[in-house]
Amino acid sequence: MAKKNILSSGVVYSTDKNFKLSEDKEQEILLSPGEQKLVVRLDTRHRGGKSVTIVEGYTGADIEETGKKLKVYCGTGGSVKEGMIIIQGDNRQKIMEWLIKYGFKNVKNINR
Repeated sequence: MAKKNILSSGVVYSTDKNFKLSEDKEQEILLSPGEQKLVVRLDTRHRGGKSVTIVEGYTGADIEETGKKLKVYCGTGGSVKEGMIIIQGDNRQKIMEWLIKYGFKNVKNINR
């Protein structure tokens, strides 16, 4: 069987001279640090007993850069996955200090 090459929008040809493909990509709303609502929590699930600190709710294109800065500040490893910044170890206090220092006002620490 031959593979078919189909456009993602499903439109192959239009006779309308004013036709334009619509861009359905949602534009990300960028909020200033003071407007963002962040949650900092400790998690140990599915990690072999190891604890990680998770920052949720960050909206911004520079999430990778912010994650890298947090890892350097805490002096530990981590990653950015699915819109969450994951820092190894229990670094909730350090992360809260860093976030407040750089203008994040709506930061909530959830102790589970």
